[in-house]
Amino acid sequence: MCVKYKISIIILSLSLILISCESNEYTVPEANAEFQNDCIKRSIGPNVIGLDLEFAYAMALGYDRGKILTAEVEASIAGEEGTFLEHRTYHTNQGGSDIGVIIAEPSITTDNITKITFTKDTCAATLRYYYKIPESARGKSVSFTFSSTASTGESVSYQMGPYQVTKMDMKRDIVLSNDNKCYFSIADMEVYDETEISSRTDKIDLVYLYRSLPGISFNHALISPDANAEFLQGKVIPSGINNSTLIQKTYGLRDRHLARLQFGEYIDDKDFETLNISDAPNYSIDLRAEYGIWTQTADNKYRAYIYVNSVNNNARTMTISIKRYPM
Repeated sequence: MCVKYKISIIILSLSLILISCESNEYTVPEANAEFQNDCIKRSIGPNVIGLDLEFAYAMALGYDRGKILTAEVEASIAGEEGTFLEHRTYHTNQGGSDIGVIIAEPSITTDNITKITFTKDTCAATLRYYYKIPESARGKSVSFTFSSTASTGESVSYQMGPYQVTKMDMKRDIVLSNDNKCYFSIADMEVYDETEISSRTDKIDLVYLYRSLPGISFNHALISPDANAEFLQGKVIPSGINNSTLIQKTYGLRDRHLARLQFGEYIDDKDFETLNISDAPNYSIDLRAEYGIWTQTADNKYRAYIYVNSVNNNARTMTISIKRYPM
C-alpha cells in the first residue's frame, strides 16, 4: 500500500469520527422519578458485642411526585438499648463537616423494629442507622431489612446482611497501678487490689509491676502469679494465687478497636482460634505504649490480647485494653 493511500484512509477515518461526534451530542439523562432506595454499611472490622453496626440508608422519590412518609429498619435480632435511626439527614459543608437537618421526630424502637415518621416534606434523604450489638447476638449472624413508604402509595425495601457477630468480649481503658490495683483477672476483665482478691484467688491471671532497675529494662511488666521470684521482684503474692498464665509479647499489633488509632488492623475470633503460644513464657517485662501481649489462662478457658494504651513511669501505672475469647 502506498504512503499516499494510507494518508487518505487516515484522513477519511478522522472525518467519520468528527461527523459521528457532531451527530451524537451529549444530553443530560432524565432523573428516575420512581421511588428508589439503597444502603451501605459504614462500620468496619469485627462485629463485637456492645459496639455499633452503622449503616447509611438512602431513599428518593421524583421531585414533583410526592413525599416520603416513613422509614424503618427491622433487625433479625433486637438491638441493645442505644439502637436508633437518625431523624436527621446530613450533607457535608465546604469544611468537610457533617451538617444535620431535622426531618422527623426521633426514632422509636419496638422490639426489633426502629421507625421514624417524617415531619417535613421530603422527597430524598439519607439516614444513618446505629445498631447496638446485643449479648443475644453473640456468635450468631444478624440481618436487616430497610424500608420506606411514600405518599404515592409506593414502598421500597433493601436487605443487608447477614453479618457474623463475634464470640469475643472487649473492655477498654483499664488502669493498673503498681501500688494499688495490680491483680488482673482475664475471666472478669477487671483489676483488683489486695483487699478485693480474697474471694477471687482462682481468677487472678496477671500481676502488674513497675520496677526501675539498674542495668535491666524491666519497667512496666505483666507477670504470671507463679513466675520465678526474679520476675516478681520482691512482690509477695497472697496465698492461693498461683495460676500459670502463658504470655507472649508483641509490638505493632495496634488493633483499632483497642488502640483507636489510624491503623486498620483488627483482631477477630479466627486469630484466637488459631493462636498457638504453648511455648510462651509466663512473664513479659519492659512493656511500652503500643505493645501488646497474647495470653492464655491456666484453665484454658480464655485466650486474650491485651494492648498497652499508655504507661506512666512517675505514677507507676499502665492503661490497657483487652479482647477476650472464650475457648
